[in-house]
Amino acid sequence: MPDDHRRLARAVHQPALVRLHRALSRLPSVLTVMNTGAHPDDEHNGLLAALRFAYGMRIVVACSTRGEGGQNALGPERGGALGVLRTAEMEESARRIDADVAWLGHGPDDPVHDFGFSKNGHDTLRRWGEERIIERLVRAYRRYRPDIVLPTFLDVPGQHGHHRAMTRAAETALVLAADPSAFPEHAQQGLAPWQVSKFYLPAWSGASYAYDDEVPPPPITLSVRISGGDAVTGLAYRQLGEWSRAAHASQGMGVWRDKPVDQWSLHLKLLVGASPGAEQDIRDNLPAGIGDLAALPGVRDAAGAALREAQERIDAAMAAFPDREAVSESLATAARLIEDARNGMDRPALDQVGHRLARKLREIDAALFEAHVKTARAVFQGASHPGAEMVLDAAVDAPGLADLTIAPRLPEGVEAAEVSREPGHVRYAITLPETAPHTGNYPDAFDPLGGSGPAGIRIAGTLHGRSIGIDLDPEEPFTIGPQQSLSVDPAFAILRINEPVSALRVRTLGANPTDWQVPQGWSVGQQDGDWTIDPPHRPEPGLSRLIPVVGGRPASSAQTIAYPHIRPVSFAAPAEFKVLTLDVALPNGARIGYVGGGSDNVGQHMRRLGLDVTDLAEADLKDGSLAAFTTIVIGIFAFGLRRDLQAATERLHRFVEEGGHLVTLYHRPTDGWDSDRTPPRRLVIGSPSLRWRVTDPDAPVNVLKPDSPLLNAPNRIGESDWAGWDKERGLYFAADYDPAYEELLSLSDPGENPLKGSLISARIGRGRHTHVALVLHHQLDKLVPGAFRLLANLVQPA
Repeated sequence: MPDDHRRLARAVHQPALVRLHRALSRLPSVLTVMNTGAHPDDEHNGLLAALRFAYGMRIVVACSTRGEGGQNALGPERGGALGVLRTAEMEESARRIDADVAWLGHGPDDPVHDFGFSKNGHDTLRRWGEERIIERLVRAYRRYRPDIVLPTFLDVPGQHGHHRAMTRAAETALVLAADPSAFPEHAQQGLAPWQVSKFYLPAWSGASYAYDDEVPPPPITLSVRISGGDAVTGLAYRQLGEWSRAAHASQGMGVWRDKPVDQWSLHLKLLVGASPGAEQDIRDNLPAGIGDLAALPGVRDAAGAALREAQERIDAAMAAFPDREAVSESLATAARLIEDARNGMDRPALDQVGHRLARKLREIDAALFEAHVKTARAVFQGASHPGAEMVLDAAVDAPGLADLTIAPRLPEGVEAAEVSREPGHVRYAITLPETAPHTGNYPDAFDPLGGSGPAGIRIAGTLHGRSIGIDLDPEEPFTIGPQQSLSVDPAFAILRINEPVSALRVRTLGANPTDWQVPQGWSVGQQDGDWTIDPPHRPEPGLSRLIPVVGGRPASSAQTIAYPHIRPVSFAAPAEFKVLTLDVALPNGARIGYVGGGSDNVGQHMRRLGLDVTDLAEADLKDGSLAAFTTIVIGIFAFGLRRDLQAATERLHRFVEEGGHLVTLYHRPTDGWDSDRTPPRRLVIGSPSLRWRVTDPDAPVNVLKPDSPLLNAPNRIGESDWAGWDKERGLYFAADYDPAYEELLSLSDPGENPLKGSLISARIGRGRHTHVALVLHHQLDKLVPGAFRLLANLVQPA
């Protein structure tokens, strides 16, 4: 629950007049645009902001994955937890431009997930299941009924395979969505066939530091130009789009543009009923406003007249802003006229325009509410687990809204009993049944008009003799989680073969286990409040999992993911303690300084391995004695995340010259990496990254320098060390570098030329610099044995 300061800040930054203006700005259009993409942050935020706030269109982002296979520039979340964070970021991004979100994938356990970078759309569709992703897009088309579909990227070589797959599937789904024989089970769920009218492609290249479209973009058929900018903020829509993109902070998105131009070039590929050609306006050949529906075939004269008059009343309401009473009277009249028109239509006409009328009435209700409400909030208080009792506190201050009612919206089986009521304020006791299922980590959709998530409140009342109703979501998402959360500290341990086997000591936080599920030969006991885990006398190499049990069931670990730019969200996962047993030797005399940027766990992994590791803070880099270390390891992205590290570049260079070993883990060109100044010798990171990465985790590794000490001491790196890698081999390979650097490895994706910049090392003065573009940090997180053996070699003294 937000504290008073956060609640006050939220209220002040969402003034009532701004909320009313935004609500009114929905009303001019009856059109819906859907933008399809593969990851949170793929959306065309600037264009979507323009279509929403300049034209009043409903905008929907259809996203196939949660981005769980990506990177995190903010903190430690990886995999499923990162997917939860990026889902929350996508919802916040959508909230800033008033967009719906339709999720097509449901996290890492769903076939449609972010499995890492792909260079091939065919491979992506094979892994997702082509029919599966198409069916989900057809479902989204039938649910949201977009008039326009616009993929973010082109399906061309040089583009991310996930992007290519989504663009291809989006086009394939167009015909199927209109075909009653395609996915007939949708009809049982109330989803009727729907014909999308227009399908656009971006008429610009998707090339960037990451991608490299090989084919020129299609010809421009429409240039969307909007002048004047956003009336509320004074920003250009591109700039407003960057504010939306800034919500994707884990991906480093959002930039200030000094001279943004609100212009976007599009290519109309498909137009229902005609040949696509040049256009003057994206709304050409479509009913732009409620009054334009009067001209559609099948709309009778009386209904058409009512719709045209409703358009006049909507225009009058917008012109009357900020006069709340005048706005309210005009909108109430418009709503009655739309209802009269709907009541006068036959079934064929309703099938054609009924969804537009229902949407407009919902938007008018939201605007009427904003014209009268001062504050409204819903807060769930207390623990939310099966069998729990909670309190729902709802408060609405809306002068002029007669017959006010506040009713809870709850999951099936959850009961509510009113415990107190006074004008505009009601409290409910909420009882969660023992059998209540846990809320999933990944919501199915986001609706800026409310009704998102499993619970909230429904507010109803009477204005100008007409009933209105709106949905209000709680201040923070309602979730049902495990009754007792348990986490194990540490979460994993490493046993080195040929070292004496001793008991492992772990602590459980939260719930207290009643038992453990352990592999054969392992045993668990308690000592001084901690748990001692005794391995077998001679443990087998590989990964062992020990599962704590609470109340007869495997325990779960629940955590809250909270950052200033998102609303706090919950993530639940099975609790376990992992032990990796492997044959690994440590370098003699290695004293390691680690400079992390918060984007990897390499420092922790080195400690678990048994290495002597010190985290280097700003003071250490500025004034500390670097000579105390044999090796300094720079974590991924760290030069872009730590200014103190950038300022210490010359000291690091001297450290190398005087005999130290500097190890830099992979960086992007945008991570504060100056090819001539950051490394001790010139080293250029390849761009676009698509050309300088190997996405096949099983790609053969050719050793170019078999005698290199980095591949032989203290562990001889062999073929088995490259087995079992996850997601990919590496990315952001070095593309050009000083002749002092030796290329140690050569590897490539199938059918591509070999790349030699994944692992390079140079003798410099009395020391050494080694640059690692392998995704070593990810393999360590996945407890891949060969990654730990290679790491032990890489941190050896120079």
